[in-house]
Amino acid sequence: MAGLAPRVEYLAGFCCPLGGLAAGKPRVLCHGAEVFLSTGSELVYVYDREGRLLIAVYKFPGQVWHLELLALHRALYVLCARSGIYCLSLDQASRSVSRDDEDDRDDQDSEDGQVDELPAPVIPVHPDTCVLPSATLHAFTVLDDVLITLAQGPTQWKVQVFERPCPGEDPRPGGQIGEVELSTCTPPAGSLGEPTAPRFLPVLCCASPPGSRAPHGHPWGSGGVMLEGPLFGLLFGSDASLLESPVILCGLPDGQLCCVVLKTLVTSRSAPGDPKALVKILHHLEEPVIFIGALRTELPSEDVEDAYCDCLVALGHHGRALAIKASWDEAGHLVPELREYSLPGPVLCAARGRGGHVYHSTPSDLCVVDLAQESSPWDLTQRDRAPGGLPSLLCPASLSACSVVTLSVSSRAPEGGAELLALSAKGRLMTCSLDPHSETPHPTRVTSANAGQKIKELLSGIGTVSERVSSLKKAVDQRDKALTCLNEAMNVSCALLSSREGPRPISCTISTSWSRLQLQDMLTATCLLENSSGFSLDRGWALCIQVLRSSQALDLDSAVSAITYTIPVDQLGPGGQREVTLPLGPGEDGALDLPVTVSCALFYSLREVVGGALALTDPFKDPPSNECTPDVLPEQEGVCLPLSEHTVDMLQGLRFPGLAAPHTQALGPLSPARDPVHTFLGTCCGPVSQPAGPASLRAKYLPPSVATIKVSAELLRATLGDSHAGVSLCCATLQWLLAENAAADIVRAQALSSVQGVAPDGTDVHLIIREVAVTDLCPAGPIQAMEIQVESSSLANMCRAHHAIVGRLQTLLREVQTLRDRLCTEDEASSCTTAQRLLQVYRQLRSPSLLLL
Repeated sequence: MAGLAPRVEYLAGFCCPLGGLAAGKPRVLCHGAEVFLSTGSELVYVYDREGRLLIAVYKFPGQVWHLELLALHRALYVLCARSGIYCLSLDQASRSVSRDDEDDRDDQDSEDGQVDELPAPVIPVHPDTCVLPSATLHAFTVLDDVLITLAQGPTQWKVQVFERPCPGEDPRPGGQIGEVELSTCTPPAGSLGEPTAPRFLPVLCCASPPGSRAPHGHPWGSGGVMLEGPLFGLLFGSDASLLESPVILCGLPDGQLCCVVLKTLVTSRSAPGDPKALVKILHHLEEPVIFIGALRTELPSEDVEDAYCDCLVALGHHGRALAIKASWDEAGHLVPELREYSLPGPVLCAARGRGGHVYHSTPSDLCVVDLAQESSPWDLTQRDRAPGGLPSLLCPASLSACSVVTLSVSSRAPEGGAELLALSAKGRLMTCSLDPHSETPHPTRVTSANAGQKIKELLSGIGTVSERVSSLKKAVDQRDKALTCLNEAMNVSCALLSSREGPRPISCTISTSWSRLQLQDMLTATCLLENSSGFSLDRGWALCIQVLRSSQALDLDSAVSAITYTIPVDQLGPGGQREVTLPLGPGEDGALDLPVTVSCALFYSLREVVGGALALTDPFKDPPSNECTPDVLPEQEGVCLPLSEHTVDMLQGLRFPGLAAPHTQALGPLSPARDPVHTFLGTCCGPVSQPAGPASLRAKYLPPSVATIKVSAELLRATLGDSHAGVSLCCATLQWLLAENAAADIVRAQALSSVQGVAPDGTDVHLIIREVAVTDLCPAGPIQAMEIQVESSSLANMCRAHHAIVGRLQTLLREVQTLRDRLCTEDEASSCTTAQRLLQVYRQLRSPSLLLL
């Protein structure tokens, strides 16, 4: 076939939108001298090739997606988008073209071959001609007396079989024979109330066994094929062969090639069929299926009258081709031979011809490939083919036409040749004739120049495939890394969520201290992240620290402000640590409102780890439209795992400059940052009288504010335990209150029972611990208690210190609640120990052991 010289002839031109016709919707059929054509709009044209004139134009209520012609019945079936299937009787169609107008158009068409305006009247199609109204139909075909449709549901494709209505009779189908659901589908997203037209339509083809009746109305090149018995049995099974039932082949936009045995379908109202038993997936092309057909690749024997097709062919949009043929293995068993080929793409349309030829169109060329068994001795691409098998390589031959959007093989071709009827993207109807008499001698075709050009083309194809393989390998590697990171993140999440009690595998401890930053005393929080698990925190993990403060901590109606710090965590392996220091205050106004809550959490960014891998696309494939691009990531961009929460109160913010403190306590009184020049001038000028503000007047003339808390001595002694042995209970109580302060070691070393500290705003706060006897509450006698007294010239600071002390005492009540809850859930052995501990705590808290004044 490569030696045939193609001859292209333009017949007529039809209207097309700006930018040209898009592939997938236009259709062209030919029967004798008549050509039935649709450009994807609502118009269907009937063109006479012999008279070179337009006979009729039919207007449908929507876009025309598919045409089927029943030549014996002179009926044209038309699928209209979101409307249904219409049936037109061609014998009853009115022809409104006079003979004089025909003569005038003959002269015009013979000069330029174009039909710029519609010379024939436009005939609106009556709604009564709709034989199957449906808004979900995407494909159909006609076989004998049945009408087979493929509809798109909300989640699945559905094959339905109806009795075929005849023209002139009741236009409605006689009844549904059966239906079955195929694989899942994703309808294209569109605006509300207006669904988006699909880019690719599914493909239907009916394959019949040799013993069944010939499909009426299916001329050569249409949707019905008849397969050889061995191939039919291998593909569809023994049940289909015994039933001698036609099989419906469905090529879906997602690449699946499915088949359904027609006689096994039953009406869903009486006995619904199981899709797993009725539907068989033959193959998956992983790209939209454009064409399904069958060919005869071997020369028939002389004693065989009917030569059936011995090869099933399917073609995808990006050039992936599939060929299936019955063959013999080494043991002499009949097995299916399956081969995949890669053709130039993207493929716009395809058609099958005689002699094992498949014609397919790309934006740059119209090509033909040969799968036939017979080949010339000079055809180097066929020498490695096994006897009776498929070729190992397909080399397309150019037919000198480009941008063909729909194709049909004419039955008027001479013996040994072929004639193609095509419609280009610019709306031109043309014929491409392959004349066997213009074939040149074989030896002159194989020259060194031709061989060199063929080698260049093959090397170019190899380079393109290599580049695509490298791109896909890069995408696969990135997705593998993303999956590895996700698996590690899942392990970390499970480890943290499952360890609600006891030490956590990943922890974050928080401590506070005073330091000198930029000539100003600053209270800082140090967060130590420790990884004690067996997993690593790699890319995508971040430590989020939230500092929550209120402008007036004791005012319940005050506005709350929060600052969040995000620190990336890179390569924190098992046993690793990461330390972060953050300033807590004071701010620019010199104020530090306590308490301040510091919360730590681990955040895993899904968009950082997974987003890049999912955004990779194949550069050799068409980019998806913006309308249909799904958002693969959820609205939440990551996973947050809380680690710890710490409250910094007044007891932690106190400083004790009167004690022999380390360098962190040897800081001066808290004051806003000043210019060194101003400080020097102020020293030289001498003391300046302080303004008599309300705070200074209160401190000078009013006594300090005092709050007292009395706590049972027995409760404190049991709480502190052996950790403060060897010191008095007063000293142990003060050490317990200041355990989280940076000066705790100094207080512990000097065995103090009272201490005077400085609040963040510079006012004094005095803590005094003394042992007293409470005599007026218990008739049995006095109760020994520890009195905790807080004094300060600032009422606000006194309240803050009082609130911090009460918070520490509340831990005892929480312990009681925890022990009581645990008693309800544990077994008998462990619950006995818990009950004893609970009874001990209750004895410590018996009235009146806790007094808050």
